[in-house]
Amino acid sequence: MRRPSISATGGILVTGSTGQVGSAILRALEPFQETAGPVHAPNRAALNLGNPTSIRNVVRELRPRWIVNPAAYTAVDKAETNRVAAFDINAEAPGILGEEAKKIGAGVIHFSTDYVFDGVNPLPYLESDGPNPASVYGASKLAGEQALAASGAQHIILRTSWVYGATGKNFLLTILRLARERSEMKVVADQHGAPTSSRDLAALTLHILSEYADLSEVGGLYHATSRGETTWHGFAAESIRQARELNPRASYAVMLPIPTSEY
Repeated sequence: MRRPSISATGGILVTGSTGQVGSAILRALEPFQETAGPVHAPNRAALNLGNPTSIRNVVRELRPRWIVNPAAYTAVDKAETNRVAAFDINAEAPGILGEEAKKIGAGVIHFSTDYVFDGVNPLPYLESDGPNPASVYGASKLAGEQALAASGAQHIILRTSWVYGATGKNFLLTILRLARERSEMKVVADQHGAPTSSRDLAALTLHILSEYADLSEVGGLYHATSRGETTWHGFAAESIRQARELNPRASYAVMLPIPTSEY
């Protein structure tokens, strides 16, 4: 694998370093810090994405060459009653990161979500399809995309979906845990999506950092998921199938398909 070609000056600022994607990105960058420069991963106390002053101070102090922003307010249900916090982190923060990045010539890699769409299209969404979020979370993430684009900073926005990994809170880990506690589980079988590994997203981030000195030719909006599609039930059933292969003596729940209306 090529080492990142970016200058060591400034290095890389990674937000949300304890989250699924952020932690995977940090692990992927570890072998390349000698040539990529320092990787800055401030915790929430040091970088409060809900506080514009905190964001500006950190970027101005570190002056990174790249800002990678996988951090987000991801509590979809809670966002409905906590709109201010969701918009502070998901909408305002990306715009501020973009404004500060533009001042120092930094590039921004920002992660967004399939929730910017309403899900009524029977076909997979394209980048050219108009967004229409059906939740506060989706609206806040769309506003963040727009704020970053309006900042004038060189940027790339990666919309992804159904992220899972070995750490954090995600559908895969929840299913594996509950399947050991129950005899059967009902899982929605009429919602389709593309489960995406946090390691795949980390590898994509490393590719961007390795291949491009800046984002002038490739910047913009991209849909970034792992290949293929399934339903929540299909995802759960395959997870349990593989778990049984790894641990044939263990007992796992039977996965029962149900429609969203029943859930």
